[in-house]
Amino acid sequence: MTRSTARLAGGSASTTRSAVTLDELAAVLGMSIPHELGRIAVAGVHDDSRAVEPGDLYLAFPGRHVHGLDFEDQARARGAVAVLSDRPGSVLPTIVVPDPRRAAGPLSAHLHGYPSSTMGVYGITGTNGKTSTAYLLGAALAGAGECVGTITGISTDGPRSTAVSTRTTPEAATLQRSLARFRDEGATVVAMEVSSHAAAQRRVDGTEFAAMGFTNLGPDHLDFHGSMEDYFAAKSALFEADRTRAAAIGIDDHYGRRLAASVEVPCWTFSTHDSNADIFGDSIVCTTTGTAFEARTPHGTFDIHLPLLGPHQVHNAVAALALCAANAVDLAAAARGIEKVRTVPGRLERIDEGQSFLAIVDYMHNTSGQRCLLPYLRTLTPGKIIIVLGATGDRDPGKRFPLGAVAGAAADIVIVSDESPFSEDAAVIRDAVAAGAVSAKHATVVVESDRRKAFALAVSQADDRDVVVAVGRGCDGFQTFGDVVVPFDDRVELRRAVLDDMVHRR
Repeated sequence: MTRSTARLAGGSASTTRSAVTLDELAAVLGMSIPHELGRIAVAGVHDDSRAVEPGDLYLAFPGRHVHGLDFEDQARARGAVAVLSDRPGSVLPTIVVPDPRRAAGPLSAHLHGYPSSTMGVYGITGTNGKTSTAYLLGAALAGAGECVGTITGISTDGPRSTAVSTRTTPEAATLQRSLARFRDEGATVVAMEVSSHAAAQRRVDGTEFAAMGFTNLGPDHLDFHGSMEDYFAAKSALFEADRTRAAAIGIDDHYGRRLAASVEVPCWTFSTHDSNADIFGDSIVCTTTGTAFEARTPHGTFDIHLPLLGPHQVHNAVAALALCAANAVDLAAAARGIEKVRTVPGRLERIDEGQSFLAIVDYMHNTSGQRCLLPYLRTLTPGKIIIVLGATGDRDPGKRFPLGAVAGAAADIVIVSDESPFSEDAAVIRDAVAAGAVSAKHATVVVESDRRKAFALAVSQADDRDVVVAVGRGCDGFQTFGDVVVPFDDRVELRRAVLDDMVHRR
C-alpha cells in the first residue's frame, strides 16, 4: 500500500495523517477513474461537511430530506479535495458510485489500515439489551486481561479516550476512525453495538468481527424496515460467514432459534429459559439492590452477583459470556470481570436519595421492553407503579398506541409526557400514547407535556414502597423540539424531583 504523509493544521487529534491516492481508493472498490482524478491524495474521510479537515475525501450520501451534496461548498471550504457520491458534485472532483454508503466502509477501513484486523471486534445486535451487553462484555474481557474499547449508543470509549455517541452505531467513516484510535491506544478487543439501521446502511462494512451476538428481536423500527421479516433479515445478514467468524445467539425467542439453526459459523447459544443452551442463566434472584444467578457453561458453573436491577440483565450477562466462549476467552475470569460492572447509564438506573419509594430511569422504548420491565417492577413492591412515558417524534408512529396500552395495563398511574418530538406536533404524539393507556381501562392516566412537571407529579403521588419509573430516554442529555434543543437528563431531573419532594414532606 503506497502512502505519503500529509501534515495538517488544526482540528485533528493527531497532527499527521497518512495519505493515499484516489486511484488506490478506487481500486479498493474495483473501479478505475480518470488519471487526473486518481492522482489526488486524500488524508482522511468524513461524511459530515462540518467535520471535514484539509485533505479529506467528503462522502456525500443521499438522505430522506437533504443530500450530502447540498453541503459540498462547506466541505470544500473546510479543505475537502474530492467528493464521493451517487451523482457528480458541482465544485469538487467526484468519484461517482451507485451506493456511496456501501463504498464508505471499505474505503475508510483501507485508509486507516484495516484496524479491525488487528483487534478482536465483538458485535452485539438485537432489539433490546445491546448497550448493557456491551458494558458487561467489556468488563468480562477486561477481567480476562484484555485492553478494551467500547462503542455504544452512550459513548465511544478507548483505553485513553472517550467521546459522547450520537447514534447507536457510528457511520462507517467515524467507526473506522474510532477503531483506528483504539488500535493506536493499545486496545486488543472492542465490544460494540450494531444496530439494524447500521446493518441496512452498510456502516459496519469493512469491519472484521471475531464474533457477533444476537440478544433478541421484537417489534421496533418498523417505520424503517417495513416488516418484522425485513427487520430480521437485516440482523441475520450480520451473521454470514463473510461478516463474522463466530456467533453467540440468544434462543429465548423464535427469531433467535431460527437464526441459531441457520448460521454457518461456529455458534454458542445462550438463554435464561432453555437449560439446553450452551450458556444458561439459572437460579435467578432479583432484589431492589441487584441480581444474583448461576451461569451454567460447558466449562463449569459460576455464581455471579450483579449490582444491576432486573432479570433481563442476567440474559445480557450470559450473552456476554457466550461471546467470550465463542472466542475461547477464560470464562472464570470473564465471570469475575462481569461482577465489576457497577451501573449501565440510563438502564434501570436507580435514583436513590434515601426516599421511601424506588425511583428508576430506564431507556425502555418499545413494547417488548415494557413487557419485561413492568412485571419485574411489580415483583419488587406491593405498592403502586407510577410510570412517566412518551414517544419519540419522526419515527415509528405505529408503536405509540401500543406503548401506552402496555403501560396502562401494567401500571397504576400513567403520566404521559414529551420525549423529543423533533419536527412533529408533540400533542399528536401525546394523544396517541394516552389513548393507548386509556384503552387498557386499568391505570389512572394523566397528560403533562412538561417532563419536569411530570416527574414532580409522579413523585408527589408515590407512597412508601411504590415505584416511580421514567422510561424512554435513558441517559439522553437533551430534548429536541423542532429546531430547539433543550438540555434535559431524566436522571438529573428525577433526582431533583425526589429531593424537592423530600423537602416538601418534612
